[in-house]
Amino acid sequence: MARSPGLSVRLKLTLSYAGLVILVGGLLLAVVWVFLLRYVPEVAARTPGPFSPGREDLVRAFAPRAAWAMVILVAVGLLGGWLLAGRMLAPLSRLTDATRLAAKGSLSHRVNLPGRQDEFRELADSFDTMLARLESHVAEQRRFAANASHELRTPLAISQTLLDVAHHDPDRDTEELIERLRAVNTRAIDLTEALLVLSRADQRSFTREPVDLSLIAEEAVESLLPLAESRGITLETSADSAPAHGSPALLLQLTTNLLHNAIVHNLPEHGTVQVSTTSGEGHGILTVENSGERLSP
Repeated sequence: MARSPGLSVRLKLTLSYAGLVILVGGLLLAVVWVFLLRYVPEVAARTPGPFSPGREDLVRAFAPRAAWAMVILVAVGLLGGWLLAGRMLAPLSRLTDATRLAAKGSLSHRVNLPGRQDEFRELADSFDTMLARLESHVAEQRRFAANASHELRTPLAISQTLLDVAHHDPDRDTEELIERLRAVNTRAIDLTEALLVLSRADQRSFTREPVDLSLIAEEAVESLLPLAESRGITLETSADSAPAHGSPALLLQLTTNLLHNAIVHNLPEHGTVQVSTTSGEGHGILTVENSGERLSP
């Protein structure tokens, strides 16, 4: 929102300091007048002995010096107020610079205002905390977008494979195709929810529950079976009961990713993929192997 230009805070504080100095100087002159000069006779007394000046004599002698004193007070008040206001507002300038950097997208910048705790330091610390939370939320959104673009390719590839098979084989059972597409669509919805959970995993909003890895493996194999058939890959399973604790959606996505990579990075023809689950001491073990070349980690 555009605003009309006005006086800076530093100038306002400077004028306030100078005004306070002038007010104090004026009060001192008033005190001199009220409690000293008013009791002096207006005319000098002509008596034998030392000369006794009158009020007019004192005013003529005092007024020029008082005027110069006020001028000096005004100059000192303006200069001192300008320097003092600049020193006082220096932390605010750092906050303003940090705010402008944040507005340009640099959320990694921090004020890190040194010194003992006061109102400006408290504001700077609160601003740094806000920037840290914003940076975390932005990173979470970017991570979710990256994961979604990567992970959603698998169910989309499966759907494309099912549709291609149906296109080249018109006599294929339509009900089976519909059921498989429904299962892939359901899995895509579960995957989206799993990605949301994964994006918040660093906030410990991760819900663990008992799962059987053998059932997870069987579901992943069933969903990727059309893709394996289209590439001439044979899927072999040896699923023993393998109890574990974790998120079913995330474990399913992990297994599907491993199985998908084993299918894609395999022999061009007549390749095999072995999927097995076993139980260890208090945990389950999932193993995915293929007949392709060894890949570097």
